[in-house]
Amino acid sequence: MAYRIFPFIDATTNAVLYQQGHLFKKGWGVVKGFLRRGLHIWQARRASYILLHREATPLGPPLIEWLLAKVLRKKIIYDFDDAIWLPNTSGANRMIARLKWHGKVARICRWSYKVSGGNTYLCRYAAQYNHCVVLNPTTIDTVHRHNRCKDQQADIPVIGWTGSHSTLPFLEPLWPVLQKLAAHHVFRVVVIADRPPAFHLDNLAFVPWREASEIEDLLQINIGLMPLTDDAWAEGKCGFKALQYLGLGIPAVISPVGVNRQIVETGVNGYLCTTGQEWYEALAMLIADPALRANMGAAGRRKVEAHFSVNANQDNFLSLFR
Repeated sequence: MAYRIFPFIDATTNAVLYQQGHLFKKGWGVVKGFLRRGLHIWQARRASYILLHREATPLGPPLIEWLLAKVLRKKIIYDFDDAIWLPNTSGANRMIARLKWHGKVARICRWSYKVSGGNTYLCRYAAQYNHCVVLNPTTIDTVHRHNRCKDQQADIPVIGWTGSHSTLPFLEPLWPVLQKLAAHHVFRVVVIADRPPAFHLDNLAFVPWREASEIEDLLQINIGLMPLTDDAWAEGKCGFKALQYLGLGIPAVISPVGVNRQIVETGVNGYLCTTGQEWYEALAMLIADPALRANMGAAGRRKVEAHFSVNANQDNFLSLFR
């Protein structure tokens, strides 16, 4: 099967998109994206299927999708891995939130040949508008990328978190727990993100996220964190952080929200925690016991390979194009 990828944002714009300032570069990058989409419509004439991830344009109504589905009569496979029909406005995107047209998700679902949802919550939403919805979970490439297993022998264990500036607020409620732990245990904290956290710990190190070094950076971590709030937006999350940790043999301590409950089995490959005391006890056990970390990490790796790897989901993904 031959395919081509048509991103809306080019590499130059993407490099500054989440940085402060650069308003002209960002604005011009968006304009160029809309202009390229005109060319992409022309190129789509020969396509048998069009896999559309989230949306054709980040702003405005679903005009491109309408042209592809209703004018060119193309089979759109609509894929999304967040509850993107819900407004999720932060300080960074409040200015453009009104231009996002969240209501277009339902329309695109209606116009699509098939819909691919990253978890059952997303699939239930899509099934209101399309009779052909496929559960297509987020997957990890355990052969070419997440293909190593963390050595859990460490003089000073590392508790780590990875994500973007938009998800950093999920980490803030854990700061009192980490401060309390630091009074009784020796460990370090590593935050891997596109910008530093707004909070401080004496044992905290910030690592700027880079694709080229992502796996090496993650392998600094002995224990992975994924706290979430229990709300509709978080319910749509597809557990990528947890899967990354487990795929590298790192036990995950996470919130029991959405698909997280299917990824982590408490006491087997990590812990599901709700209260501050639960977070404290789980992290304290893992800090103190490298053998426990190693056993849980190995179990996590097996879980990802069996259920959430590219290889395990290959046939499921290819079924979208039939």
